[in-house]
Amino acid sequence: MQIHKSTAVLIVTTIEPSLAFWQHGLGFERSVEVPHEGKLGFVILTNGAVEIMYQSVASVGADSPAHLHDWRDDRSCLYVEVDDIDAIAVALNAFEIVLPKRTTFYGATEIGYREPGGHYVTFAETSRG
Repeated sequence: MQIHKSTAVLIVTTIEPSLAFWQHGLGFERSVEVPHEGKLGFVILTNGAVEIMYQSVASVGADSPAHLHDWRDDRSCLYVEVDDIDAIAVALNAFEIVLPKRTTFYGATEIGYREPGGHYVTFAETSRG
């Protein structure tokens, strides 16, 4: 068995507040948008080979009431490898830092944010040798 791709689907009350984090801060583009009840119900954001999906709670409930029942306000955390951690810090300077820039025991330089939907996103610059 080979796994070809993994994409995070982040469930939020409303999608729109999270768009500035990804689009304006990091240059992601909306490749798919699905409206639901006058707002975005689902969106796929892409930047090169990286893809993030958001779905609203209301949209999940309409698609699959069983999933909505199981969701119970759970949050996800993303770990994203980048080539320039300082550029990330500049691009996202308006957003809440929850993990100040640090160097880990495994050699990564990391900085973490809470994006407006409430999810933690840790960016890491690693040296690959």
